[in-house]
Amino acid sequence: MRKAILGLGILAVAALPATALAAGGHGFSWFMMLPGGEHLFYMYAALFIAVFLLVASAVVVGGKKTEEMVIPDPRFTLRNFFELMLGFIQQLAEDIIGHHYKKYLPLLGTCFLFILFMNLIGLIPGFLPPTQKMNITLGLALVVFLSTHYFGVRENGIAYFKHFLGPVWWIAPIMLPIEIISHLARPMSLSIRLFGNITGDHAVVAGFMALIPIVVPSIFMGLGLFVSFIQAFIFTVLSMIYISGAVTHAEEH
Repeated sequence: MRKAILGLGILAVAALPATALAAGGHGFSWFMMLPGGEHLFYMYAALFIAVFLLVASAVVVGGKKTEEMVIPDPRFTLRNFFELMLGFIQQLAEDIIGHHYKKYLPLLGTCFLFILFMNLIGLIPGFLPPTQKMNITLGLALVVFLSTHYFGVRENGIAYFKHFLGPVWWIAPIMLPIEIISHLARPMSLSIRLFGNITGDHAVVAGFMALIPIVVPSIFMGLGLFVSFIQAFIFTVLSMIYISGAVTHAEEH
């Protein structure tokens, strides 16, 4: 009897966020219990993920020597997971950016893991994904946007801005506004894509969990895992493409 009551209690707690969202609200997150959490819960969640990644990285690396890091753990661990994800991103960066990709890997790897874990936390009952807030996604997109132009200027100097003028001088008056609009659209595209897909996925999972809280939501939870990875992947790949375009302009001209 006690086990049955405990099971019902766990089920009720698990369904609480979904029920709140299905009822038309923003949903429930335990971070709302913190001071100002009703409005800043997504900031608390993003900060929690950032601290978690910092602590996890410190635990994974710790005081280990380089030769010790070469030997993989005998079982699947957090270190193996990080190495798998970063190895995947490293290969992509090398294919898209080129042999000098290592200079940009810290930014790209951090963005990928940060976005992935912010997406994944939304699949845990009692939490909402920070990436369903435009404040977070736009902030990430602006970091990539500013970093892209910084890398372009660092690699090519003032000649970086020549690509805004087009291949020949006489079409510069036409190309300049087009290029400016195109570049300004990038952070909006990155942020809205991530925000829209995560919000939509979370709403679907929450809706089915509220209607049928047993078995059926697990299918959509699996879909949520896939969407969480794909959206982090797309954001990171687009960032690679933007960086690649910025740092290779000198070779093109």
